[in-house]
Amino acid sequence: MKSDTHPDYRPVVFHDTSVDRYFVIGSSLKTDRTIEYEGKTYPYMQIDASSDSHPFYTGKQRISESDGRVAKFNKRYKSRAKK
Repeated sequence: MKSDTHPDYRPVVFHDTSVDRYFVIGSSLKTDRTIEYEGKTYPYMQIDASSDSHPFYTGKQRISESDGRVAKFNKRYKSRAKK
């Protein structure tokens, strides 16, 4: 097997800035920033959204007020098809 072909896989601290939540996940991300977290020094990366803050995962997803094109078509021509 060739050496030095795979990226360095290590634990990295990700910071979800929208909800101020930190979590450690294994990653091959390269960053120059580090952070002291739970007594250890880890590479550090800020992110805007994670499963703790994304509307799809939190259940706070907004429902579109307008129907899609297919729904509008079906609504308009539904009564004509049954005649």
